[in-house]
Amino acid sequence: MNKLPGCDLLASSRFSFTPVAGTYFQLVDYSQIRPDLNDVNMALWMTREHGVATIPISVFYQTLIPGQRLVRLCFAKREETLREAAKKLCGI
Repeated sequence: MNKLPGCDLLASSRFSFTPVAGTYFQLVDYSQIRPDLNDVNMALWMTREHGVATIPISVFYQTLIPGQRLVRLCFAKREETLREAAKKLCGI
Protein backbone atom coordinates (compact mmCIF):
# COMPACT_ATOMS: atom_id res chain seq x y z
CA MET A 1 0.00 0.00 0.00
CA ASN A 2 1.09 3.53 -0.66
CA LYS A 3 1.46 5.95 2.19
CA LEU A 4 -1.08 8.70 2.69
CA PRO A 5 -0.75 11.36 -0.03
CA GLY A 6 0.38 14.69 1.41
CA CYS A 7 1.44 13.24 4.75
CA ASP A 8 5.10 13.90 3.92
CA LEU A 9 4.25 17.61 3.93
CA LEU A 10 4.00 17.44 7.74
CA ALA A 11 7.52 16.06 8.23
CA SER A 12 8.86 19.43 9.37
CA SER A 13 5.93 20.15 11.71
CA ARG A 14 5.92 19.84 15.51
CA PHE A 15 3.14 17.25 15.30
CA SER A 16 4.25 13.67 15.85
CA PHE A 17 2.66 10.80 13.95
CA THR A 18 3.25 7.43 12.37
CA PRO A 19 2.35 7.65 8.66
CA VAL A 20 -0.55 5.42 7.66
CA ALA A 21 -1.55 3.76 4.39
CA GLY A 22 -4.91 2.84 2.92
CA THR A 23 -6.87 5.77 4.36
CA TYR A 24 -7.34 9.50 3.95
CA PHE A 25 -7.12 10.17 7.67
CA GLN A 26 -4.06 10.65 9.86
CA LEU A 27 -3.93 10.94 13.64
CA VAL A 28 -1.40 13.47 14.89
CA ASP A 29 -0.14 14.01 18.42
CA TYR A 30 -0.12 17.68 19.43
CA SER A 31 1.32 17.25 22.94
CA GLN A 32 4.46 19.22 22.00
CA ILE A 33 2.34 22.15 20.83
CA ARG A 34 -0.63 22.67 23.19
CA PRO A 35 -0.60 20.01 25.93
CA ASP A 36 -2.91 22.24 27.97
CA LEU A 37 -5.82 21.65 25.56
CA ASN A 38 -8.05 18.60 25.23
CA ASP A 39 -8.75 17.45 21.69
CA VAL A 40 -12.04 19.35 21.34
CA ASN A 41 -10.45 22.63 22.43
CA MET A 42 -7.42 21.93 20.24
CA ALA A 43 -9.70 21.44 17.23
CA LEU A 44 -11.43 24.74 17.99
CA TRP A 45 -8.08 26.52 18.48
CA MET A 46 -6.69 25.12 15.21
CA THR A 47 -9.75 26.29 13.28
CA ARG A 48 -10.01 29.73 14.86
CA GLU A 49 -6.32 30.61 15.11
CA HIS A 50 -4.83 28.80 12.12
CA GLY A 51 -7.69 28.15 9.69
CA VAL A 52 -7.19 24.38 9.62
CA ALA A 53 -10.07 22.11 10.61
CA THR A 54 -9.22 18.99 12.60
CA ILE A 55 -11.39 16.28 14.11
CA PRO A 56 -11.20 15.56 17.84
CA ILE A 57 -10.94 11.80 18.24
CA SER A 58 -12.74 11.77 21.58
CA VAL A 59 -16.02 11.97 19.63
CA PHE A 60 -15.36 8.37 18.54
CA TYR A 61 -14.97 7.05 22.10
CA GLN A 62 -17.45 6.47 24.90
CA THR A 63 -14.75 6.69 27.59
CA LEU A 64 -12.11 9.41 27.39
CA ILE A 65 -8.44 8.49 27.67
CA PRO A 66 -6.85 10.90 30.17
CA GLY A 67 -3.90 12.84 28.80
CA GLN A 68 -4.36 11.71 25.20
CA ARG A 69 -3.52 14.56 22.83
CA LEU A 70 -4.58 13.43 19.35
CA VAL A 71 -6.59 15.01 16.57
CA ARG A 72 -7.50 13.60 13.19
CA LEU A 73 -6.56 15.21 9.88
CA CYS A 74 -8.32 14.49 6.60
CA PHE A 75 -6.21 14.26 3.44
CA ALA A 76 -9.12 13.79 1.00
CA LYS A 77 -8.47 17.23 -0.46
CA ARG A 78 -6.93 18.75 -3.57
CA GLU A 79 -3.14 18.93 -3.57
CA GLU A 80 -3.13 22.74 -3.42
CA THR A 81 -5.41 22.63 -0.35
CA LEU A 82 -3.12 20.09 1.33
CA ARG A 83 -0.05 22.24 0.63
CA GLU A 84 -1.69 25.34 2.09
CA ALA A 85 -2.85 23.46 5.19
CA ALA A 86 0.60 21.87 5.63
CA LYS A 87 2.22 25.31 5.44
CA LYS A 88 -0.06 26.50 8.24
CA LEU A 89 0.49 23.35 10.33
CA CYS A 90 4.27 23.54 9.95
CA GLY A 91 4.14 27.15 11.13
CA ILE A 92 2.59 26.28 14.48
